Amino acid sequence: MQWHSGLRTVQRVCRRRTGNNELKMQSRVLAIGDIHGCRAALETLAELVPFRGTDCLIGLGDYVDRGPDSAAVLAWLIDRQESGQLVALRGNHELMMLDAARNPVARDGWESVGGRETLESYQRYGNSNGPLGVPEAHWRFLNDQTLPYYETTTHLFVHANALPEIPISQQPDAMLYWERWNCPPRHMSGKILVCGHSGLRSGRPAGNADSICIDTAVYRNSGWLTCLDVDSGEYWQANQQRAFRTGWIADCEFP
Repeated sequence: MQWHSGLRTVQRVCRRRTGNNELKMQSRVLAIGDIHGCRAALETLAELVPFRGTDCLIGLGDYVDRGPDSAAVLAWLIDRQESGQLVALRGNHELMMLDAARNPVARDGWESVGGRETLESYQRYGNSNGPLGVPEAHWRFLNDQTLPYYETTTHLFVHANALPEIPISQQPDAMLYWERWNCPPRHMSGKILVCGHSGLRSGRPAGNADSICIDTAVYRNSGWLTCLDVDSGEYWQANQQRAFRTGWIADCEFP
């Protein structure tokens, strides 16, 4: 498989969705933290936030592994992307899954960090006639329709982190996919960074006026899945037991 960023395609979709003043006024930009196969938490957010047809959903990557329902999570994301509602970033767990499909040597490493649970979810999913028992449509999504980053006029969205002194289009893969969030200063673009990847054991988002991390480790027993309205600062959380709570970024711990 060869990766294709798909960036121009997704940007055209977003422009179509916000092509008039009425839609611009009604649209929310909602960032969703690392889902990690936790379908129940995702469905609870979708129902209780609730997600609206005019929202632009930005998935920050790590949709698969560790949780029990990666296959169903990817099917949910593909449906939203095909409707023009989702911008999907790729995370390090998507990279590992793609690598495992290309390179048998990499499979053991991937399975040890959650890939085993992903493969088990596809055994229950059915219609899985592609590599590793994963449908071809899911491989196309992971390979062709996920992005390294996304940006609006006010925010930068990445999976893991970004160097503040380097343009977002020139960031090394090690930063975008693997580097732990360290509350970096404002990016040179002047935009606020929103990321996942670094599971916060507090269960609450964290950050400052320059960067925000919303990976709240939903796959852990005490974890939550976070959705953030990046403009208002309101966030919503759900867990695998379908509990739900809300809060405001301004009230979170800011290092």
